[in-house]
Amino acid sequence: MITLERDYERALGIRPSVSAVIFDRVGRLLLQRRADGGQWGLPGGSMEIGESLHDAIRREVLEETGLRVAVRRLVGVYSRPRLQVVRYPNGNVWHYVNACFECVVRGGGLQTCDETLALEFFPPGRLPRGLLANHRIRIRDACARRVAPFVR
Repeated sequence: MITLERDYERALGIRPSVSAVIFDRVGRLLLQRRADGGQWGLPGGSMEIGESLHDAIRREVLEETGLRVAVRRLVGVYSRPRLQVVRYPNGNVWHYVNACFECVVRGGGLQTCDETLALEFFPPGRLPRGLLANHRIRIRDACARRVAPFVR
C-alpha cells in the first residue's frame, strides 16, 4: 500500500475499516506481514455491510491471524487523508476511516491466510522495517495508554 496526496481525486470512495492492537503477556505487539504489498501492519480491514465495529474487528482478526479476540478499548479513529488515502499495487485508491481497537486474545491459535504472509510479535520499541506509516501512528497512540481515544 502506498499513500499519496495526488491520489485523492482518484479515490473510489470512503471505506470504514478497523484495525487491532494485540499485545502478548510480555507486552510485545502482534504484526501481520501483508500479502498485498509485503509491508508489516496491524491486523484489520474493511467493514462489511450489516456489521458492527466489534463484529468487524473480531472477524478480521480471526480471518487474518486465527485468533479470537474481545475488544478492550478504542485506541482512536483515523481519517486524515494524508495517511488514510491508500493506493494499492493494482491501482485502486480508497480513503479509509479507521477505528483502531486494543484487543485481548480469548482463544484460537496463530495461523496465516491468503492475506497474511507472516505473523510475529515485536517489542513496541523495536518495530520492523517496512511498517506502514499510518499503522505506526496507531501503535504509538495505543502505547500511550490514554483513556480517551485519539481522533486523527
